[in-house]
Amino acid sequence: MLKEFRDFIARGNVIDMAVGIIIGAAFTAIVTSVVDDLVNPLIGLLVGGVDFSNVRVGVGDAQFMIGNFINAVIKFLIIAWVVFLLVKSVNAIRDRALRRAAEGKPEPEAAPPPPQEALLAEIRDLLKERTL
Repeated sequence: MLKEFRDFIARGNVIDMAVGIIIGAAFTAIVTSVVDDLVNPLIGLLVGGVDFSNVRVGVGDAQFMIGNFINAVIKFLIIAWVVFLLVKSVNAIRDRALRRAAEGKPEPEAAPPPPQEALLAEIRDLLKERTL
């Protein structure tokens, strides 16, 4: 079982995923700062000085933190936009590389058939010549 676990961890995909998660966590901290320190104050200025982090709606004794929800939606939209741009960029780079590779390479020649098939094709052709 330890050998299986070691093989699993040593795979490239698992390491790539771990790096992605770590970078994602760091990126989340940056997005949180952008939303809290830059976007929310700008939106607050536009709508008359509203600080979203303190926006609450009370129903009876319950307090709904609408401002925190708005902040989370803004953060999600920023992260989703950045991921979209990254995926779009990677796809464009991959497409360009594939096009360049296709332009530079001639069409691959068909591989010769195995000897058995070549022999059978020769026999077939000889039989066709006999019947004609």
